[in-house]
Amino acid sequence: MIGPRTLIYLTLPFVIGGFSTVGFAGWDEARLEREEAALLTPNPANGKIVYEGCAVCHMPEGWGTPNGAYPQIAGQHHSVTIKQLADIRANNRDNPSMFPFAIPEEIGGAQSLADVAAYIEILKMTTATGKGDGTDLSYGEELYRDNCTECHGEQGEGNPKDAYPLIQGQHYNYLLRQLTWIQNGKRRNANSDMMKIIEGFSEREFKALADYISRMLPSEEKLSPYTWKDRR
Repeated sequence: MIGPRTLIYLTLPFVIGGFSTVGFAGWDEARLEREEAALLTPNPANGKIVYEGCAVCHMPEGWGTPNGAYPQIAGQHHSVTIKQLADIRANNRDNPSMFPFAIPEEIGGAQSLADVAAYIEILKMTTATGKGDGTDLSYGEELYRDNCTECHGEQGEGNPKDAYPLIQGQHYNYLLRQLTWIQNGKRRNANSDMMKIIEGFSEREFKALADYISRMLPSEEKLSPYTWKDRR
């Protein structure tokens, strides 16, 4: 039975951290969990324990894989990780491979989201990421400056206040896949403004943009001194 509160979210548009949508119950659920997690004091030590399940795909360092099958999540903003986990748990973002690892029965409730997000944020990033062929970088830089800096920053540093992701040094193939999914609507929790910006982008533009972003260097404090060759 649908109650009055749920009916409101089924009929009225609202905004989730810059992500506009016409709500279903899942959007309400994710928003409430996200707000709850954001108010909690995170425990990175417990987050490290929770992260053990994430390390299966994202690797112990949070570097993902250079082929782009799994993204680098090390250094990602606390607010972004909480939002994405909450959206996956509420079925607002389709991620079948990650869903079983993200559900409350597996990692816990809002406190666990806060904890694991805090742990991921302090992980150091690698620059040994998957990259494109490097032939269209000037065009990629132009596209980035004209279309991406307002939300993702001059160096791809994102904006934790509005839950805009840090994207610097992300794997090329992962970026390319997400850009395509945002354009065609497969990534359902994408920012509506971003969808409008890239709706007419061509394959060349996506490749140039993804290649440029994959080569952006994180700030010194976020960098790991190690690369894939140094992993033990």
